[in-house]
Amino acid sequence: MVGVDVQTADGVLFESSTEILIIGAGACGHTAALAANDAGAEVLMVERDPVPSGSTALSSGMIPACGTRFQSAKGVNDDVERFAADILKKARNETDPEMVRAVCREAGPALEWLVDEHGIELDLVEGFLYPGHSCLRMHATPEMTGAEFMAQLISAAERSGIHTLCDALATTLFTGDDAHIHGVKIIRPDGQIEQIECEALILACNGYGGNKELIAQHIPDMMDALYFGHAGNQGEAILWGEALGAAIADLGAFQGHGSVASPEGILITWALMSEGGIMVNSSGTRFSNENEGYSEHGRRVMAQPNGIAWCVFDRRLHQLGMTFPDYREADALGAVRQASSLSDLANLCKLPQDALHQTLVSMSDFRAGKEADPHGRDFTTIPDLQPPFYAIRVTGASFHTQGGLIVDPRARVQSERGPLFDNLFAGGGAARGLSGPSDWGYLSGNGLLTAVTLGRIAGREAAAMLSP
Repeated sequence: MVGVDVQTADGVLFESSTEILIIGAGACGHTAALAANDAGAEVLMVERDPVPSGSTALSSGMIPACGTRFQSAKGVNDDVERFAADILKKARNETDPEMVRAVCREAGPALEWLVDEHGIELDLVEGFLYPGHSCLRMHATPEMTGAEFMAQLISAAERSGIHTLCDALATTLFTGDDAHIHGVKIIRPDGQIEQIECEALILACNGYGGNKELIAQHIPDMMDALYFGHAGNQGEAILWGEALGAAIADLGAFQGHGSVASPEGILITWALMSEGGIMVNSSGTRFSNENEGYSEHGRRVMAQPNGIAWCVFDRRLHQLGMTFPDYREADALGAVRQASSLSDLANLCKLPQDALHQTLVSMSDFRAGKEADPHGRDFTTIPDLQPPFYAIRVTGASFHTQGGLIVDPRARVQSERGPLFDNLFAGGGAARGLSGPSDWGYLSGNGLLTAVTLGRIAGREAAAMLSP
């Protein structure tokens, strides 16, 4: 990684200028750009990759929001307080409630704006409920993939005439004595340098998931986990923030995942677990409450022998999985194993037959109320698994970090000494998330939630601060 720094703007010759400069062209950057452009501002996105993609394209593309017309059309009653309560409960109230409510208020209008003004094809996802959400509120494009959502955002930006400078690695922020941001230096792959002046800067460059040194410092027990995020997430926003004296929090927070097919490296939807599947280790026994969420299961799976576990489910859940493109890809590659009996499944997966059989017997006892699950899962609302049985070998992974620059409800970056930076904004993974200090606070969709909402807020507010 090229080093990043902050330098004085004194004597700097800027080759070009724009009103609003956005570093990062993922979901947050694109949403910010669309919002600023809608407000009449001149916008430029700079992106380190040849083509914008980022962690958004690697995600499932699910965006939670409340009070949308898409929910209303399907009879779902949801509001800001209910949504905020779910986020705060998952985070054990170890996050900023004001920011939680601000994001929840923005989410519904932001999604409807993307649909109505920019042609993004979003609708409410039905058929399953992710852990921690008290009602259906996930929205996604038809294919339910982050790649499709990203492609639609790129098309929307092109239709709006927004310019993106790709293969442009931002390395240096130029500031004045008052910490006002005057511009940015970028480096091209051939070493060419360009210095771009701006009136406002939006950091939309995600977190530090791809930076091994920062992972070792802040999340050392995930050093050996598969990193399923974008390699370009090197923590520039945090490093710049430290140099600027910005307020930073929750650097130990991240979104993990407990079901990435191994060795295929394909994300397996957690809907298999939340709708009745179980997870066992190489001993054929369960080791956790699968309903607590996929993020914390990244660590839990990594704690099993060789960092491996098995998702075990049946045909009903297999059919649910086949509605997801990633799952279909995993199935086509042979990652999904099928057997007509439990003993055959045990042999296929090299799991102890007796232990696996006892695990399913225990599930039936939990469901019948004969005894309580020692891991705390409620089995009374889900059916027993029935033959034929299915299994997928999975490992734990980290996706993106959730700690970052502390912003206010207007997405303005705060100084650790109290006052705000007058023209510096942040969103998505560059900003502190809503998940508290660790992995267990991540409620499904929190990543794209803050990318879209804080991105829109940042773009709107940056445009509003421009000189008339």
